[in-house]
Amino acid sequence: MRRKSLAGLATVWVLAAWATSNTALAAQVETEAEAPAQAQAPAESSTVLVFAAVSLADAVGEVGHAFTTRAGATRTGGTHVAVRTSFAASSVLARQIEAGAPADLFVSADPEWMDYLEQHRLLRLGTRHDLVGNRLVLIAPAASTVQLTLAPHVDFSRALANGRLATGDPDSVPAGRYAKEALAKLGVWNEVAPHLVPCDNVRAALEFVARGEAVLGIVYRTDALSEKRVRVVDVFPADSHPPIIYPMALTSRAGPEAAAFEQFLESDTAGEIFARHGFRVLSLRTSRSGSR
Repeated sequence: MRRKSLAGLATVWVLAAWATSNTALAAQVETEAEAPAQAQAPAESSTVLVFAAVSLADAVGEVGHAFTTRAGATRTGGTHVAVRTSFAASSVLARQIEAGAPADLFVSADPEWMDYLEQHRLLRLGTRHDLVGNRLVLIAPAASTVQLTLAPHVDFSRALANGRLATGDPDSVPAGRYAKEALAKLGVWNEVAPHLVPCDNVRAALEFVARGEAVLGIVYRTDALSEKRVRVVDVFPADSHPPIIYPMALTSRAGPEAAAFEQFLESDTAGEIFARHGFRVLSLRTSRSGSR
């Protein structure tokens, strides 16, 4: 996978970008999963900071809230553990963790950015898991009448005309990399590439299509399900790109509260939430990989 070098990027700049949520979109999807306000707040509280791929925003936010409200009041004094989340492209989050951002848990949209942090010894050994899976889909605005069947040498020219196709940046964003590989496997990358709008993350690509600023987009199935302003034109063949797997791992700075949340992500409650949002829940017992 091609990665943009960090040379010339000051650590202070990266951390400042994290502190301000990096982009307007990241700010929009940044959430805090906490127990509802009580008449008397706990005397003290603990917080877990989760960095997760933006395509997980809805599901992880809901899982975090469930953890806080159902599993949080278990410590001395009734302390609730709040789950704070920061969502962006996996590449952005991995670079922020490398630069010192205080994440406790990282969930990536592909294995390669998890490999990147593992190679830099920034993850706790033995905590890496494959959490959920996803599918890649072609979308259009809900009112669009475009019809395409994703097969080898499919003709995009009529559907795109002079319009644009939005997806993640193939150089750094997992969704964009999957999209490029799928289009190349179908033999149409060279035809489509001049129309590409490379976005900072997959939710930005989704928004381009939802607003009608791109006639087509390539996003994850779960993103398409979350947005009523788009419709799925077709699903990319499973063999046109590598399996879309979301690994998770504790960072080297994670404390016991983060470890408890990691375990909660394996629970039936979390699995039901992920499935409802359209993810394929993986068998964590068999997919546990530890350090690669």
